Amino acid sequence: MKLRPCFFLLVFALLVPAVHASKDKPVIGLSLDTLKEERWQRDRDTFIAEAKKLGASVIVQSANSDDTRQVRDVESLISRGVDVLVIVPHNGAAMTRAVKSANEAKIPVIAYDRLILNAPIDYYLTFDNVKVGEAQAGYFAARLPAGRPARIVRIYGAPTDNNAKLFKQGQDNILLPLIKAGKVQVVHEDWALDWKPENAKKIMNAAVTKAGRAIDAVIASNDGTAGGAIQALQEDGLAGKVLVTGQDADLAACQRILRGTQAMTIYKPLKNLASLAARVAVEVAQGKRPAATAALDNGVKQVPSIFESIVAVDQANLMSTVVADGFHKAEALK
Repeated sequence: MKLRPCFFLLVFALLVPAVHASKDKPVIGLSLDTLKEERWQRDRDTFIAEAKKLGASVIVQSANSDDTRQVRDVESLISRGVDVLVIVPHNGAAMTRAVKSANEAKIPVIAYDRLILNAPIDYYLTFDNVKVGEAQAGYFAARLPAGRPARIVRIYGAPTDNNAKLFKQGQDNILLPLIKAGKVQVVHEDWALDWKPENAKKIMNAAVTKAGRAIDAVIASNDGTAGGAIQALQEDGLAGKVLVTGQDADLAACQRILRGTQAMTIYKPLKNLASLAARVAVEVAQGKRPAATAALDNGVKQVPSIFESIVAVDQANLMSTVVADGFHKAEALK
């Protein structure tokens, strides 16, 4: 049987990843660390909606906090011929290999919310994470007990997440001078693996066992770890008696703020960041160079970066920020 040339052309077309001739309708590959947390579900939905408004389509992959799986996800997106990659890395240092593959395929890479280290990425879009830590520690610093050193527990985020280190850096900017002056004493501190509340609970249990009930504050780096710490405090009858910080304005955290078991959270208008990321991704896919507002060293280059602003939220301004923005409905907070 003699095969015609058109047959070979068809087979070739099936074997080669799709190439998008028109940049008017780019395809964006969105690789997420996880979708377990409420905030990442919101980011995904807002990103997709904004991209669709701009004429783009989005292919989403979620790695369930597994570095090996996320590398495979990115390589899969590359093989599908996406025009640009937007990556929320589980481990910013583990994405080097995946970025190298994207570079070889001439696909631009945007790091979203977490910086990818030691790789030539095109943009980094995030909130000012040092300011997040400063706002958390600053909230506590404005409420120091009189006449004695404050005793605090520090619960950091995932050691694999570069943002967790930036939050700690911001907290240190406020706390270290107070520690040096004898106004603050850190009775226990540890990193919560993978940001899991159950790991934060273990840290808080260990802190109470080690230091006793005389604890003034828990500087928790996000709402998930705050929730885990508060569970431990509840077991010892300390919930509501200890100032606890957080971040992300998760629904459960806002409910805890109204109940008085969590003092504050950092509200990051995720809709703004996700919409910005979609706009930048589309522009980059179209060969444009959006203007950056800063540059951050990731070990290989000064990465063009764009920061969104943050807001410290407690009982006093919860309604005028989180609820007024439509992030949560007032009836959901009850």
